[in-house]
Amino acid sequence: MTVANATHEDSTLPFACGNNSHNCMVYCSFCDESFGEPTMSCLSTLLDHLCLNNFYTTMTSLNSTDWCSWSNVSGLYSNLSLCTEEISDCLEIPWPNPLVEQTFVNIHSSFFKDCPSEELSDPPPVIVFALVITPICLIPLMVGLVVLKTKNGDGSS
Repeated sequence: MTVANATHEDSTLPFACGNNSHNCMVYCSFCDESFGEPTMSCLSTLLDHLCLNNFYTTMTSLNSTDWCSWSNVSGLYSNLSLCTEEISDCLEIPWPNPLVEQTFVNIHSSFFKDCPSEELSDPPPVIVFALVITPICLIPLMVGLVVLKTKNGDGSS
């Protein structure tokens, strides 16, 4: 039996099943028939087939340079997060949980490890020039003031 064609025929499950989604009974029935209860193994199977397959397929279809652009991956990432939360809630397994956390760690190490964590860049050349030239121009001015003050002879004024 596959996850896609799992159905629930008005029988009661031997465990509680969440009802926050119209898919909950499908997920719970699958776990009941395949694992006997909503275990982490069942959650792992559902996440692999329903959430991760779509994410991996779409991410690998993108150019790897697009992976670091949040506008390109935010929808996929949000859908993955919502999918993991929905299935966990239906199976009444707390979310986040170690399996979901490890799933996201694996995704980050596969797709986002080479992305910069901060978007820092050099300021425009005009700003750099102003910041460099200001102290350079102040040095001769300060030397001129010191020389002018010492030419008076007494040094007080």
